[in-house]
Amino acid sequence: MKISDNMNVFGIRKKILLASKMMGIILVVSYVFSTRLPLSADISFVIWLVFVAVLICGIDLWMAKFITKPVSELNDAARSMADLDFSRPCGVTGHDEFGELSRSLNLMAESLQEAFSKLENVNRKLEQDVEQKKRLLAERKELVDNLSHEMKTPLGVIRAYAEGVQDETDDAKKQNYYEVIIAETERMSRLITTLLDLSALENGATQLRPERFDFVEFLETVAGRLLIDSPDVCFDLQYELPEQPVYVNTDKSRMEQVLNNLIVNAKRNVRPGGVLKLFLKERDGMLDFSIYNQGQPIPQENLSKIWTKFYRDKNTTYSGSGLGLAIVAQILSMQHLAYGAANQQDGVAFYFSIPAIK
Repeated sequence: MKISDNMNVFGIRKKILLASKMMGIILVVSYVFSTRLPLSADISFVIWLVFVAVLICGIDLWMAKFITKPVSELNDAARSMADLDFSRPCGVTGHDEFGELSRSLNLMAESLQEAFSKLENVNRKLEQDVEQKKRLLAERKELVDNLSHEMKTPLGVIRAYAEGVQDETDDAKKQNYYEVIIAETERMSRLITTLLDLSALENGATQLRPERFDFVEFLETVAGRLLIDSPDVCFDLQYELPEQPVYVNTDKSRMEQVLNNLIVNAKRNVRPGGVLKLFLKERDGMLDFSIYNQGQPIPQENLSKIWTKFYRDKNTTYSGSGLGLAIVAQILSMQHLAYGAANQQDGVAFYFSIPAIK
């Protein structure tokens, strides 16, 4: 123990020792004083007893203020800490042992609270890691299940035509079988590539790379390649586009995927000789895009399902992978862009909105 600690006049032991000595001195002095009063011995003794009672009450109040109350507060603070409640710091102050103990308890509470906060953060991170691993395992299982399901048809076709090649002697038929096998192989390759791309987007493995570009010119280029330059055009193409450039800030290659999938979807579903209309308009700082195809409407109860993987409308006459609209939904959702589909008079319209910039 340090000498300075022994010499601390504010210490509890010093206070108690000083109080006891003062009380003894006061008792002796008061008794001597009472015996010299010009009164009878009995009256002097009664007066001294009254003084002693008052003195004891005063000492008791002093002890309650400087010892009992701090001890009670320290006990309450320690009990709260034992219950892992660090919200109420100990309010005992002073330069004695109680004050020092109060500061130590508060410091310990802060350290424990910080340690528990770190522990909670670690546990939360561990829970997130566990949940992420569970999600990844579920997504991997879903990916394998989907691939297995989707591969059955092309693999069956390839096997059947491969067996046909072995038994066929006609070179023309063999060539036809080869072409079918190659086409189915390419179909599987596209399916796998598309599904892996969608999984990468969903898992966050692929990040968007925004850039500024003119969306009007961009749409004209993509739509021209898919609708005008295509040899199998059998519909009435209409469009309504802004005459001036309108700029956006987004991932150009991913937005090309969105337009490709929406335009191809409309092109496949438009009835022969029907109307296919592109619409683009700037409104209140937003650029509204929609594509309408005249044809079979989507049942109202299925409008929310068309954005899910491998969903196919029974009313459609074409065979797709069922991933195009899922990729559209994922790319637009990653940018928090509003999108949707709605049945209109004698057809269906797909739409989304994107902020326009200067």
